[in-house]
Amino acid sequence: MTALGTVTRAGTAPRGRTVTRPAGGPPDGRPGARPDVRPAGRRLGLGRPIPAAGLLGVVVLVGVWVAGSATGLVDQRVLSAPWTVVTTAGELIAKGDLQENLGVSLTRAALGLAWGVAAGVVLALASGLSRVGDALLDGPIQVKRAIPNLALLPLLILWFGIGEPMKVITIALGVFIPIYVHTHNGLRSIDSRYVELAETVRLSRSQFVRRVVLPGALPGFLLGLRFAVTGSLLSLVVVEQVNATAGVGYMMELARTYGQTEVIIVGLVVYGVLGFSADAAVRLLQRRALAWRRTLED
Repeated sequence: MTALGTVTRAGTAPRGRTVTRPAGGPPDGRPGARPDVRPAGRRLGLGRPIPAAGLLGVVVLVGVWVAGSATGLVDQRVLSAPWTVVTTAGELIAKGDLQENLGVSLTRAALGLAWGVAAGVVLALASGLSRVGDALLDGPIQVKRAIPNLALLPLLILWFGIGEPMKVITIALGVFIPIYVHTHNGLRSIDSRYVELAETVRLSRSQFVRRVVLPGALPGFLLGLRFAVTGSLLSLVVVEQVNATAGVGYMMELARTYGQTEVIIVGLVVYGVLGFSADAAVRLLQRRALAWRRTLED
């Protein structure tokens, strides 16, 4: 055994730092001290964060697109070149068409997202905090989860027509399922010891919900919100290509009729930017709201 604070190496064992204590015991006087072995080699984690990591893959993808178009490997009749798409977007902005259609799409997506999130949270609370609510609600919601929105579209058109209410309801139906599923899972995954502690300190029902239930379900809700944002855009694409008179999807459908591939690509880029930006905003909110957690990403 080496002197105090000396690093020992034995054979081919993993590198480590063995700190031994004096024979009299540790500084606090407790007998039977054990060596303090701490890894001195490579850490088993994700490594240091990469600056702008979320944009790296997008930049590489755009670079491949530019290179393929410039070298002729990508047929412009199949996929328009990036510079053609930029020029077309500039023309649409100059005429005001892109801003007008984008405003309509954002309004639809925001309304559907708001109604879907509200419905998902309320139903998750009713089902996650009550055995009776779970028995009555969870089964039908799981059935709806198995039915895609596209299959419900003919029925929704018959019920609500082809106006804005049908489009907002369709988006809300695509949103509330991930909110419900992940929030419900978050509620049911709360450690029962916290419930016992709340009973011990005699918290009321409202205090229990406010101090234990809602913070415990927050990680699940935020994860569901990420899926909900994507779901709102997926539903938006569907409803805007069915008897719509405005919106990014309507602009793309009109371009398909006239064979304008570059306009379709502009619409896809707009949808992609919206989805990427919304997901990044939710992830930022997630990091801020759950700053108290220590995870592998940290």
